Amino acid sequence: MTRVLVVDDEPQIVRALVINLKARHYEVDAAHDGTSALELAAARHPDAVLLDLGLPDMDGTEVIRGLRGWTKVPIIVLSARQTSDEKVQALDAGADDYVTKPFGMDELLARLRAAVRRGAPAGPDAESAVVGTATFTVDLAAKRVSRDGADIRLTPTEWHLLEVLVRNSGRLVSQKQLLQEVWGPAYGTESNYLRVYMAQLRRKLELDPAHPRHFVTEPGMGYRFEP
Repeated sequence: MTRVLVVDDEPQIVRALVINLKARHYEVDAAHDGTSALELAAARHPDAVLLDLGLPDMDGTEVIRGLRGWTKVPIIVLSARQTSDEKVQALDAGADDYVTKPFGMDELLARLRAAVRRGAPAGPDAESAVVGTATFTVDLAAKRVSRDGADIRLTPTEWHLLEVLVRNSGRLVSQKQLLQEVWGPAYGTESNYLRVYMAQLRRKLELDPAHPRHFVTEPGMGYRFEP
């Protein structure tokens, strides 16, 4: 699940954001001042930050600079300040987007989704298109898999499933996402397809398919590729 850190000293705004985000299956942490925000960010590693500039202990731009010292997490500023100079200052400090209060919840959520997509790790590029494990190697550019120096024959569906997992290396990919990306939008609930094809991938690529090291199941949630 995507984790969002909400930073605002207005309780009613925090409450509204928390309710709306949780209703859409985000995990949410909330802070009412800059110090708490920086501490929570370091402890919880959010996937995005919604940040008010007018905090009681420090200006929001200081929080942005503090975060940018160690993380590239997407930061969306929420502020009643409307002058272009203040917006530029926040963006120059490292904010990714700026939403003026009062804001529409639908617009904010759309901006949040876009920021999270941009902040997600990119798939391997041409220089890192070969992903190796202790037992097999995946060449994303050539669409080849080899084990012990020999090519492993995969069906188109097996390859597509492997490719999605490898391009999201180390990240949990939900069952629904895998089904929709590999089989299409109409197959979002056909989890039996995943069980069959994951078993086939494990038989072909894992040293011990009964105890997989690289294709890890997160029960009820999805799968993760661990190099």
